[in-house]
Amino acid sequence: MAGDLFARVCRLSLFFVSVVVVVAAFANPRLKSFFVDGLKEDFSILGAGFGDAKDLFIHDYSPPSPPPPPPHPPSDSCAEDLQGVGTFDTTCRIGANLNLSKDVYVEGTGSIDILSGVTVSCAVSGCSITFNISGDFSLGQSGSIVAGAFVLAAQNASLRAGSIINTTGLAGDPPPQTTGAPQDLAGAGGGHGGRGAACVTEKSKSQDDVWGGDPYSWSSLEIPNSYGSKGGSTSKENDYGGGGGGRVWLQVVNYLELNGTVLAEGGDGGIKGGGGSGGSIYIKAHASKGNGKISASGGDGWGGGSGGRVSIDIFSKHDDPEISVHGGKSNGCPDNAGAAGTFYDAVPRSLVVSNNNMSTSTNTLLYEFPHQPLWTNVYVRNKAKAAVPLLWSRVQVQGQLSLLCGGVLDFGLMHFASSEFELMAEELLMSDSIIRVYGALRMSVKMFLMWNSKMVIDGGGEVATSLLEASNLVVLKESSMIHSNANLGVHGQGLLNLSGPGDLIEAQRLILSLFYSINVGPGSVLRGPLENATTGDLSPKLNCELQDCPIELLHPPEDCNLNSSLSFTLQICRVEDIVVEGLIKGSVVHFHRARTILVHSSGIISASEMGCRGGIGRGMVLSNGIGGGGGHGGMGGDGYYNGSYVDGGVLYGNVELPCELGSGSGNDSLVGATAGGGIIVMGSMEHSLSSLSVHGELRADGESSIQKAVNDLEAGFGGGSGGTVLLFLHTLMVGETAILSSVGGKGGPNGGGGGGGGRIHFHWSEIPTGDEYVALTDVKGKVYMRGGLGQHQAHSGDNGTVTGKACPKGLYGIFCKECPTGTYKNVSGSDRALCKQCPPDELPHRAMYTYVRGGVAEIPCPYKCVSDRFHMPHCYTALEELIYTFGGPWLFGLLLTGLLILLALVLSVARMKFVGTDELPGPAPTQHGSQIDHSFPFLESLNEVMETNRAEESQGHVHRMYFMGPNTFSEPWHLPHSPPEQIKEIVYEDAFNRFVDEINALAAYQWWEGSVYSILSILAYPLAWSWQQWRRKKKVQRLREFVRSEYDHACLRSCRSRALYEGLKVAATSDLMLAYVDFYLGGDEKRPDLPPRLHQRLPMCLVFGGDGSYMAPFSLHSDNVLTSLMSQAVQPTIWYRLVAGLNARLRLVRRGRLKTSFIPVISWLESHANSVLSSHGLRIDLAWFQATASCYCQFGVLVQAADEGFERAHNEVVDGALRIDQTRLQHVQRSSPPSYLDTKSNILSKRIPGGVLDIYSVRMLEEKKDIFYPFSFILRNTKPVGHQDLVGLVISILLLGDFSLVLLTLLQLYSISLLNFFLVLFVLPLGILYPFPAGINALFSHGPRRSAGLARVYALWNMTSLINVLVAFVCGFIHFQTQSSSSRKHPNFQPWNFSMDESGWWMFPTGLMLCKCVQAQLINWHIANLEIQDRSVYSNDPSLFWQS
Repeated sequence: MAGDLFARVCRLSLFFVSVVVVVAAFANPRLKSFFVDGLKEDFSILGAGFGDAKDLFIHDYSPPSPPPPPPHPPSDSCAEDLQGVGTFDTTCRIGANLNLSKDVYVEGTGSIDILSGVTVSCAVSGCSITFNISGDFSLGQSGSIVAGAFVLAAQNASLRAGSIINTTGLAGDPPPQTTGAPQDLAGAGGGHGGRGAACVTEKSKSQDDVWGGDPYSWSSLEIPNSYGSKGGSTSKENDYGGGGGGRVWLQVVNYLELNGTVLAEGGDGGIKGGGGSGGSIYIKAHASKGNGKISASGGDGWGGGSGGRVSIDIFSKHDDPEISVHGGKSNGCPDNAGAAGTFYDAVPRSLVVSNNNMSTSTNTLLYEFPHQPLWTNVYVRNKAKAAVPLLWSRVQVQGQLSLLCGGVLDFGLMHFASSEFELMAEELLMSDSIIRVYGALRMSVKMFLMWNSKMVIDGGGEVATSLLEASNLVVLKESSMIHSNANLGVHGQGLLNLSGPGDLIEAQRLILSLFYSINVGPGSVLRGPLENATTGDLSPKLNCELQDCPIELLHPPEDCNLNSSLSFTLQICRVEDIVVEGLIKGSVVHFHRARTILVHSSGIISASEMGCRGGIGRGMVLSNGIGGGGGHGGMGGDGYYNGSYVDGGVLYGNVELPCELGSGSGNDSLVGATAGGGIIVMGSMEHSLSSLSVHGELRADGESSIQKAVNDLEAGFGGGSGGTVLLFLHTLMVGETAILSSVGGKGGPNGGGGGGGGRIHFHWSEIPTGDEYVALTDVKGKVYMRGGLGQHQAHSGDNGTVTGKACPKGLYGIFCKECPTGTYKNVSGSDRALCKQCPPDELPHRAMYTYVRGGVAEIPCPYKCVSDRFHMPHCYTALEELIYTFGGPWLFGLLLTGLLILLALVLSVARMKFVGTDELPGPAPTQHGSQIDHSFPFLESLNEVMETNRAEESQGHVHRMYFMGPNTFSEPWHLPHSPPEQIKEIVYEDAFNRFVDEINALAAYQWWEGSVYSILSILAYPLAWSWQQWRRKKKVQRLREFVRSEYDHACLRSCRSRALYEGLKVAATSDLMLAYVDFYLGGDEKRPDLPPRLHQRLPMCLVFGGDGSYMAPFSLHSDNVLTSLMSQAVQPTIWYRLVAGLNARLRLVRRGRLKTSFIPVISWLESHANSVLSSHGLRIDLAWFQATASCYCQFGVLVQAADEGFERAHNEVVDGALRIDQTRLQHVQRSSPPSYLDTKSNILSKRIPGGVLDIYSVRMLEEKKDIFYPFSFILRNTKPVGHQDLVGLVISILLLGDFSLVLLTLLQLYSISLLNFFLVLFVLPLGILYPFPAGINALFSHGPRRSAGLARVYALWNMTSLINVLVAFVCGFIHFQTQSSSSRKHPNFQPWNFSMDESGWWMFPTGLMLCKCVQAQLINWHIANLEIQDRSVYSNDPSLFWQS
């Protein structure tokens, strides 16, 4: 079971993959003649001149070829000689057991059939049975052939299940002049394919030095034909040795069925004799099948016999039979079985040496390998032990050389390690195996793979150099090892990979070269010299007494050959990439012509404690072992003993280019003396390392003194000094976990001085300067060069040195960094003090010294402005550049003012020429030839035209019904459902209610219209106002269209009105705040009391348009119908003048201040209006009407008869006159908002709910003020001031000034930051820019009405932009607070340059705000001048008012 398990493990370990490469072999001229002439069939090591090695080489030779066989005897007969049936020319059947006593020779053209269970036996040693037939041969089930030799030649052959051909122990005489049979009485095994085993009986000998019978017939292993040898005996009287194995030849032309057994095993010798060696088996066929057994194994005995030789030449094998050539079991020494024989497979030309997992110390000798054709593969496996014993030999195979599952391959002789060998193959695969070389090995393979294996090279103490070349791949895994106690070179062109823990390559002098990549995995080791070298091992020479640096450290040879005269102990040469995760250790470690080296956090490159014991800087030592520390880069610390000091080592070496070994305390002759650190050199003067990245450790530390006394010496040696780390680099990266160290060792505990620190030098190659500069290093780890600590009052060693190559201009320090910003360096060197401060007086205000790639090499030092908003070379803002371009702030201000005045004059002249003729519309003639004053058209009816017969127009008018509500998106127009008293006689109430529902539905706005308005109100209120006016206009057009053409007038009683669609009309005021429905008679009512006369309509409500805001002031709308009605009592000219004066007063009424602004209107009505109307029997009073649920009411005037007064408003008049409506009175009192009026002062008409406002009741008004109320103090309707041209000129100047200040403010903010610029520009969006185009549009528009409307929009934009100005204030203030401290540090401006730094942030926003406020007042005057050209309407003298 154990053997099967071991075999499985071995099979699983075959992980290697083959790669093909042509490899050149090494030649040895000194041994060439010996190799050519000596390795013949008749070669004997005794005749080669090595007589002193007679005892070791006496049996190691190959016998001559056997002489040609004698002619065949006559053929035996089937019936007479073999007792069979038939003839050999037909078919001969042998059906009975046959015992023979002599050789049998059969020849014929027929077939032979040995039936099942039949035995043909000639159990005599050397007895031969030969069947030479042209037909078929068959050995039935359980049939057997027993003989000393069996030879078969047939067309086809069949060995049935259970059949056997057995020649075990029946061998004849082995070839002459062979020593396969042992001659002593040690009971050793016989030899053939390998040596027979012998058990060691002398303590002075090892098991490897003793064996039994010798191998022979190496030259004929491809066609083996030799008998096995007899085993030795332990007695002279009796021969207890087992017999050798016989010979079996099966030559089948076509097909071989092999389900039986073919044996040529050696006989057993028991416990008194050695086992016989296996014989020879040769099988040749075209094809075969069957799972039979083939064995030429050695026999068991006191010493096991060796295996024989088996050769199979079958072109096509359908099955693999079991083949055994292992040695026999040794009863006297169970761990030393007989050596394995050989199995040769002719088709793939493969040689297999397998011992069936039986342990042995006995060799299977491999002599000369064939040259043509080469063997393809050689396998040494399953604990087989093979040896190449010659003084010089070449082992060359075309494919694999595999050592698997405990296989061992020895080159040379253990006690004569002076041989030289060549090993050439495509692949060398090792798994759980060993290669031992005694002498030197030149290996050339394409792939070298090791798994838990060892290659041990014993150079024998001579200068022997072994070279291992693997062109494609070298992999060591699972604690594999390559060990040499001499010089070792490992070369390749691909990858060298030490995979993990336990993997090791070590030698006294080790060189690795020509690989593309070397990976030293975690826990793996590269070492040179050996850690525990013996005195017999080759010791590398250390130059401890040389003052000068060895030239090869700075200028190494280019060929990378292993030269024992050089000082390197471990060199890695011409390797592209090196990755270190394990340990690389040596006395002088050199990396030559490498590209990159990466040392991971677990990686260590060390030369610690590998320097000199003694040396130039050795510390002195007293006779009792107390000594000073070694010196190198720092002085060694003095030792201390009994009140006196022992001198430490001195300084030595070149600070600028160090390459010396560290020194120790004492010398080599003193036990316990300490060693200094070694040398680590990376790169060379000619070939610097491209990149070194260290996350682990680079150490060349000195050795610390031991803690215990040795050989009566005090434990007081000084510490060794640190060694040298010399790095020729392009770039260096030292990670946070990295350590670069060359520290001194600690002194001994009894007064040893500390070792001095070593030297670390960075020699940079091609330090880039100027624009080509890149940082050479990124150092985050630790660099140590301190001295070691002294003990017991001894001195510590001085610190070593860390130096770098002298830096060019602009760079400083060990790592050639750029001089700090604000300094310059114009000389070469590395001292920080060479970086001088730049002259501060050359630095402008708002500037700072700028980083320059490669450092600043000359003055003046370059600088840049502290922000991108400042511009070189004076670091002015864009605004300051503009100002200083025109001579500074004062001159710039004067030039700008003059330019604005000039442009304003040009603008005014252009405006006068463009719109001057439209400013003052001329008078229009009246019907009677008189003139009506039209100097203020917007205060009169929008429908005012020349006088006509208004009686005709108003003949059918019955009543005017006003819409309730302000016509906003939240509160649209709506009509009350109950028809008023005035129209109940002409409408159907139900139909009227349906009409009201339809008209109210049309008057309502969609949700999205209000949403757009809300959004625009936030972003840009002027646009929101324009949007509202546009939707109002569309709404009025929709209502008119509905009433005029869509509604069928079904609510009217008149058939004619319904037919002609003439009974209803919808109209609205120009401000679109007030709408109304006029009801007309159809002409077919035949009612003499309709339409009512003016006195019948009294009291009559006239509602104001507008809402008292800046954009829609209150105004009385007097159209043709109203003018015609009033003309029944008052002349039209008087009515027009009254409306104009009233509208002029209403312009001054401001929402939010109705209490105070309505009082002048009430006073004017009493003093100017009623004083004239009373003579016509009329009176008008200010009143409010139609309060809605949201407390919105409409204002207007109440027209009533002058002689009725307030009391008559409460009387009922019969026949169509006034009539009290207590229900409506109560309704109005309930619906009237308490914030407007006390209901006690209400005077209600019978038709329209509302109340009269007098000078007392108006004080009770309470209004809600919105967030825009403060703007009403700036935007308000005023009285005209005249001087229209002058006002326009000043507005033009301010408009241009405003735009100039806006641009300057934006330029200032852009100089501060782009964020501030966009904040001011887009909060509100572009609001700061719109006033200018709006103002130009207003100034250059045709007609006073259009100009006034556009001027109001201009005023809105002007006020809206104040928010942007406020944002500019905030941005400027925040910037000033964050920058004020730095600004105060640079007062570099002239005294007259007031506030041009950050402290002047408020100037332009303040000027802009003042400009906009002044503009607002001028726009108010401009609008007043446009809307009211006749200022006499504001006259306080009634006579003067009516006279005008």
